[in-house]
Amino acid sequence: MTPSAVESPAGLIITGCTVLTHDDQEEAVFLEDAAVVVRDGVIEEVTDAEAVAGRAADEWIDARGQVAMPGLINCHTHAPMVALRGLAEDLPTEAWFNDVVWPVESNLTERDVTLGALLACAEMIRAGVTCFADHYFAMDAVAEVVAACGMRALLGEAYFSSQGPQGREKSLEFALRHRGTAGGRITTALAPHAPYTVNDADLAATAELAHEHGLPVHLHAAENRDQTEASLARHGVTPVEVLHRTGVLDTDVLIAHGTGIVESDLPLLAHARGRTAVATAPRGYLKFAWPTTTPVRALGDIGVPVGLATDGAASNNSLDVWESMALTSLIQKSTEGDPRRLTSRQALHHATLQSARAVGLEGGVGRIAPGHRADLVLVDLTGPHTQPVHDLAATLVHSARAADVRTTVVDGRVLMRDGRLLTVDVPEVVRELDERLPALVDRGHGRRIQEYDT
Repeated sequence: MTPSAVESPAGLIITGCTVLTHDDQEEAVFLEDAAVVVRDGVIEEVTDAEAVAGRAADEWIDARGQVAMPGLINCHTHAPMVALRGLAEDLPTEAWFNDVVWPVESNLTERDVTLGALLACAEMIRAGVTCFADHYFAMDAVAEVVAACGMRALLGEAYFSSQGPQGREKSLEFALRHRGTAGGRITTALAPHAPYTVNDADLAATAELAHEHGLPVHLHAAENRDQTEASLARHGVTPVEVLHRTGVLDTDVLIAHGTGIVESDLPLLAHARGRTAVATAPRGYLKFAWPTTTPVRALGDIGVPVGLATDGAASNNSLDVWESMALTSLIQKSTEGDPRRLTSRQALHHATLQSARAVGLEGGVGRIAPGHRADLVLVDLTGPHTQPVHDLAATLVHSARAADVRTTVVDGRVLMRDGRLLTVDVPEVVRELDERLPALVDRGHGRRIQEYDT
């Protein structure tokens, strides 16, 4: 595109960088000495740096020595749980839930959720995450944080059947109230917790509501092999079969974890009528010593996208999707017994296009291309740990770190520039959160919000 003499200035021009883009076959392509032109929050042009010389823009970023890549997407997390980071360590899954997390979550106030979400968003912006899929409680507070800090998010109000019909109704009301808010940066989902805490009747009702209102469903299912074996022993079906018979697989559904997906589940997932995706958060699986991981190859073979995730910081200790990308590649190599799975380029595909599909935003985010929203990050590769660069994809996946992200842009708005966070006052958030922690972590009351028994 050649700008005319009367054309208004671009909103943002990033120039002099290497740009990670994709060809028609979705293969990663690196354009050197390139420029990205953004107007009204949308990528208008990806071109040579020389082509933008002299153009007018409200904001310029000289990104020499850096790589521009699509912003990372955290496809499943519980952002406010950063307040519980490090609280429940070295425990098996059942004790983690019943002895620590669910008793503490019975203390949660809306202000606790707000502070946790603020801290989480600051952490993710610093780490190059531009969008996250959140599944938690008091989600009105999280929506307010997302709107204020400038991120993009798929949000769902979680519920259990133990709450009665009110839990399901609250999840629907939240989804309808916040869908399309924050200038379109917030999308919403219905969020039943899991087949082991939400009964078949509630799952079927959720599927009907999803169809009626055009909403996706975001839930945990087949999180680990123990859950699958317990479901078979008690009910004669796997958790994925529960989703099938209740109609959840007829909706657009995002399944968290899926390390308990077994071979008999694959045909059901392959022939699901809705858009089915799985989010993998490998660090937590290692911490819990789960014997299996998300079957990325098998899911890919049947056309189910696998997006990258961290889960909550109470299990993962981090919201670092960069680490999830590297671990996914390494664990799949080990699981498959083949160093050719997952390659660095395949890992980047999961981190970009597949993650965008997983959260229902394909065509809007996930690539740097004209017409896509300007959600992108600049990664500094001049450090000693990233030099020399023989294979740029491998450097990004296996050498670069979250700390190498210098600039984060969402919808054309710069949320962090040259390492300086612009939209969250972290010291103030930490100060207030520290004051609230004693009341939050108290477990002397003997309450818990749910019982983990699988």
